[in-house]
Amino acid sequence: MTRKNDSTTPPDDMPGTATPGDPQPSPAATDASTTDGVAAGALEAELAEQKDKYLRLAAEYDNFRKRTVRERQDAELRGMGVLIRGLLDALDDLGRFAHVDPASVDAATVVQGAEMVEKKMLKTLAGHGLEVLNPAGEPFNPELHEAVSTTRAALPEEDHRVAQVYQVGYLFNGQLLRPARVVVTQWHDEP
Repeated sequence: MTRKNDSTTPPDDMPGTATPGDPQPSPAATDASTTDGVAAGALEAELAEQKDKYLRLAAEYDNFRKRTVRERQDAELRGMGVLIRGLLDALDDLGRFAHVDPASVDAATVVQGAEMVEKKMLKTLAGHGLEVLNPAGEPFNPELHEAVSTTRAALPEEDHRVAQVYQVGYLFNGQLLRPARVVVTQWHDEP
């Protein structure tokens, strides 16, 4: 016996259809499962939204980091360019000075030219924040000076003073680039 499917009667094998012998879910259980399904769907949507926000934030941070590195490198290059531009005049003078005929120039002129180039370079570098440390006669400061040897002090007042500078030091905007290498006096009470 075959049964014809009319529009008012659903087929027996269709999901969601109940047959007269099947147990019927209670209305409260149906409402709870529907609420759980809606809540789970809302949680999944919120999770997807938070994940999207996180991915966008991570990408934005990565772009910010790359841009910051690039801007810092550009600023360093611009700063070095300004410094080098200031040294070009001294470099030109040094080039002219280096190519003079030794037979036609006396030693005093050579020394005077070298001193002029040195002054010009130091003036330019001082304008950019470089300070020369030449502490002859000053008290020894271990934060700025490096003692390479000691010598006997003639008087107790000369104890721990810089007697001689082997190599000047340099500060750049308050940062020690190189300590001054010095000879330090020490007072000994014994003869």
